Amino acid sequence: MKNVAKPKKYRATEDSGASMYVAHEKIHAREISGRFQTLRKLAVFVLLGLYYFLPWLNWNGRQAVLFDLPERQFHVFGLTFWPQDFFFLALLLIIAALSLFFFTALAGRLWCGYACPQTVWTEVFVWMERLAEGKRNQRVRLDAGPWNREKILRKTAKHGMWVLFALWTGFTFVGYFTPIETLGLRLLDFNLGPWEAFWIFFYGFATWGNAGFLREQVCMYMCPYARFQSAMFDSNTLIIAYDTERGEPRGLRRKAVPDVATREKLFASIKVEHSAPAEAKLDFPPPEALGDCVDCNLCVQVCPVGIDIRDGLQYECIACAACIDACDSVMDKMGYPRGLIRYDTQNGMEKKPSRILRPRTLIYGALLLALMGAWVAGVTLRQPVAMDVLRDRNALYRVVNDNVENVYTLKIMNKGNAGQRYRLSVEGIDAELVVEREAATRPGEVLSLPVRIQAGLGTVAGGGHDIAFVLETEDGARIVEKSRFFAPGEMQ
Repeated sequence: MKNVAKPKKYRATEDSGASMYVAHEKIHAREISGRFQTLRKLAVFVLLGLYYFLPWLNWNGRQAVLFDLPERQFHVFGLTFWPQDFFFLALLLIIAALSLFFFTALAGRLWCGYACPQTVWTEVFVWMERLAEGKRNQRVRLDAGPWNREKILRKTAKHGMWVLFALWTGFTFVGYFTPIETLGLRLLDFNLGPWEAFWIFFYGFATWGNAGFLREQVCMYMCPYARFQSAMFDSNTLIIAYDTERGEPRGLRRKAVPDVATREKLFASIKVEHSAPAEAKLDFPPPEALGDCVDCNLCVQVCPVGIDIRDGLQYECIACAACIDACDSVMDKMGYPRGLIRYDTQNGMEKKPSRILRPRTLIYGALLLALMGAWVAGVTLRQPVAMDVLRDRNALYRVVNDNVENVYTLKIMNKGNAGQRYRLSVEGIDAELVVEREAATRPGEVLSLPVRIQAGLGTVAGGGHDIAFVLETEDGARIVEKSRFFAPGEMQ
């Protein structure tokens, strides 16, 4: 991947007496419409809609998505996860990482351009900024102008919208960990707990700072993905690229000047049919003198990170495709074919065969499908109850009233949302299972149940024996856990 020098505004000057760091200049991205920007807006509405709507959705009398840390319960619609289900969380993280590898190898930084929280919230804050301060040229003039009544009012309106939206974001975030309806009522009564208030303001402040002020600096300087993305790219990865061969040399021209391909055909036909130079017959420059790029700089003006895609692919690019929509709109006005800036592979730009589906993407895709299938199967088939068997560490066995006895503790975990009663039995040995108290649990309870296995003297051989504890629930679930039973050697 070609990394070009950063724009001049980010470089330190060569004067030895100057500062080594130049203050960041705010980027005023121009608004553009097009098919890719429509997709980005749709992604913003869908993702933020889910974020703000899900906590208010009820499911069987409780909040549909709630991470109840004090009770150690994680409710996701009809599923309830416990700390013992950490395996599923670990598998989800592996799936997320593999998804990043897969989509990056397939089509570059799709995550950054369309689904990253930094991108999504920044888009909303930019919309508010446009609403309060106007279009790009108006915003540039406003920032450059002196502080007057209009500037104060517009800046106040912008930050007012930002703060309210950021606090709503923080409130919603806390609503995933505290029932949001209860949280809302306490907020109206000014009766929030200290930690709830802290996280609302902390997350709100982080949203306000990241999406309102830092913006593209998070992507360029703070996010590690921008630095190691090149390790996941290859010559067949779809990237946003400028067609240098078609666009260069760039320059202004009349609207009547045809595109490069048309000029090549016209000049070729003139040279064949006439002995006079083609330039004498046609009223526009030859193909080698002027490419299709009209040097309007619109692709730079719409870029949210302030780069010029014509300099080559750079690590700052978040693949938002705003430059594609901007360039296509100019090509349409000029009557030129679209695609001067487009999604393409490095091989495609060099007129070499491209393979989007290749061993790397096929292997990533197969692994991703397998892991997703394993996660779904694991969640679907998991037992509503779990049991661990712990032997008494004080003695292997003891002899009581002509019986040999082993002592165990059963740890029974109820993972369901309803109370359970259990039937216990033992297999693998002719012995009696003595249960100290009733085997019953409340929802989410972990029951420590002491039990004893008693076998008559002379009925079992000495040494160790493989046994199995069997736990059966009222709804038909059956859990089997293996253990060992020991008898004195003289019984052999």
